[in-house]
Amino acid sequence: MAMTRFLIRRILSGIVVLWIVSTAAFFLFFARNPDIVARSLAGRAATGAIINEVKRNLGLTQPILVQYWQFLDRTVHGNFGLSYYNGQIPVSSILARDIPRTLSVVVGGVVFWLIVGIAVGVLSATRARTVFDRVSTLGVLAGISLPTFVLGELLLAYVYVPLNTHGIGWVNTGYAGLSQGLGAWSGAMILPWITLATVQAAVYTRLSRGSLLDTLGEDYIRTARAKGLTERRVVYRHAMRAALTPVVSQLGVDIGAFLGGVLVVETVFGIGGLGEDAVTAVTNGDLPTIIAFVLIASAFVVAANILVDMLYAVLDPRVRIT
Repeated sequence: MAMTRFLIRRILSGIVVLWIVSTAAFFLFFARNPDIVARSLAGRAATGAIINEVKRNLGLTQPILVQYWQFLDRTVHGNFGLSYYNGQIPVSSILARDIPRTLSVVVGGVVFWLIVGIAVGVLSATRARTVFDRVSTLGVLAGISLPTFVLGELLLAYVYVPLNTHGIGWVNTGYAGLSQGLGAWSGAMILPWITLATVQAAVYTRLSRGSLLDTLGEDYIRTARAKGLTERRVVYRHAMRAALTPVVSQLGVDIGAFLGGVLVVETVFGIGGLGEDAVTAVTNGDLPTIIAFVLIASAFVVAANILVDMLYAVLDPRVRIT
């Protein structure tokens, strides 16, 4: 019951955040002269006929509060208007096409970097000052120092090209949806996942190693050892839960910022996704797509932080009653 109340509070607070972002977006873009708003929404496709159509479709001549409620209603129903630069294509169609691409990159990258980063960090902490620890430290420095686009190009040149030259076509570029089969989807995503995970796993290796070393020096860990518990039980049943708390905190920040950073990977591997849509929209003055991207990115951040809060509650039972 306490966990349910905790989750409900987090969801309600997330809804409030989304409402604030939507309200700010509306008054930033719409609380102006209707002709200026219509011209901004039409972007480079603006003509007299298009401007009049925008004003008519969105009711820009109505009172501002009426426009505001209509904007909220359209947003709740997933109606983000039309992209006039793209020939009056519904923005929701663009998002429906490209959200799965970005989510495929992000989710797979997160899973990869968490598995590798935490595993190497734990092994380094439990084998402090050994050869493995020193080698992993060098690997962390190399991973953090290597730009994402450089690693992506290296993987294309020294993994993708040789494999395809020798007739191994599973590893691919571009995007293949799950409808084309799990093999085709994972083959197109494996190099982007490795590219993203290499840099982030280095960060999480350092973070999890330092956190676990600090935890292993706590009094309750020494007490557990004094009671005769095995080292494996001490580390994985007692120390890990406390040590993962800062890792989860960092995860919430990183996932929120990941939508912007994924653009480089989408471009290098020709995936096409929300990042590329956002840059194209800004370049071409496609305001409806820009507004939609802001709202979708906000929803993504809110959902990620609700997930992080749930993980906090699992790792630290005291969170459930806060």
